[in-house]
Amino acid sequence: MEHKWKIGNVEIPNRVVVAPMAGITNSAFRVTVKEFGAGLVVCEMISDQGIHFRNKKTLEMLHIEETEHPLSLQIFGGNKDSLVEAAQFVEENTAADIIDINMGCPVNKVIKAEAGAKWLLDPEKVYEMVKAVSSAVDIPVTVKMRIGWDEEHVFAVENALAAQSAGASAIAMHGRTRVQMYEGKADWEILKEVKKHLTIPFMGNGDVKTPEDAKRMLDYVGADGVMIGRAALGNPWMIHRTQHYLETGELIPEPTPAEKIATAKLHLQRLADLKGEKIACREFRTHAAYYLKGIPRAAKVKVAINQTENQQEINDLLDKFVEKAEKVLLKQTL
Repeated sequence: MEHKWKIGNVEIPNRVVVAPMAGITNSAFRVTVKEFGAGLVVCEMISDQGIHFRNKKTLEMLHIEETEHPLSLQIFGGNKDSLVEAAQFVEENTAADIIDINMGCPVNKVIKAEAGAKWLLDPEKVYEMVKAVSSAVDIPVTVKMRIGWDEEHVFAVENALAAQSAGASAIAMHGRTRVQMYEGKADWEILKEVKKHLTIPFMGNGDVKTPEDAKRMLDYVGADGVMIGRAALGNPWMIHRTQHYLETGELIPEPTPAEKIATAKLHLQRLADLKGEKIACREFRTHAAYYLKGIPRAAKVKVAINQTENQQEINDLLDKFVEKAEKVLLKQTL
């Protein structure tokens, strides 16, 4: 399999795509996973209303670093005109290579705005929205969707074909319904069926937890790209290990605690550069829990990190913890 592929005229260097995750995939996270080998990164979803009202927080979310390309920027909204306006604003004012329309977000707040997964009930609405946006901008437009609203309303093939005929350059699909949220299993059979009907590139998403899963997504589902979300939280090595495995067939070892902590500290520094120390330390709490996952005796340090807004303190806590963790590992190997 050729590792390079294209979305419209944008070349993606490998098959590994990092999914948009609200509150997570800001530029600090994206730069980090990019360094670990992600082919394409997608920024956290951005509200068309936020862009319309030039909300300061929303506009800050549009920050893109030079090292992130190719990058896709995801927008959401329930009103056709404001979605088009947001897409045009993104094309004119950011360095985004691709615009992605969110039709997969299962969260109530987004659904109430007549956005996200709400459209999955109506392929005609999918067509109308995608057509409006793709006609209004020159850069490729893609769509991220779920397989359906609930078990009784799985219009996965119809919705995907509607998006394709409306001018989408690629589709990413999560193998769960809206009602499932993140519970249960992702249905790869439906993803496989959707892929058969499409002529544009297809990214499969859902339950890709290991490099081997990623290979199955490409081989079994037939996906052109594999989209990885939660498995990359606090674990950019998952991206590196997957990219390496897909290209060489070799599984490289999991990182040591010291490697994990070194990357966690780098991630914190990038967050601080992006948002200032105080906000960075608060936001880092979520990430810290993921970086520390699987390292024994991490509970106390997690609690301590949750109580400070000082970057140096967090770094000191992590350094001390790593020293202890490495000693424990050393004893185990002796």
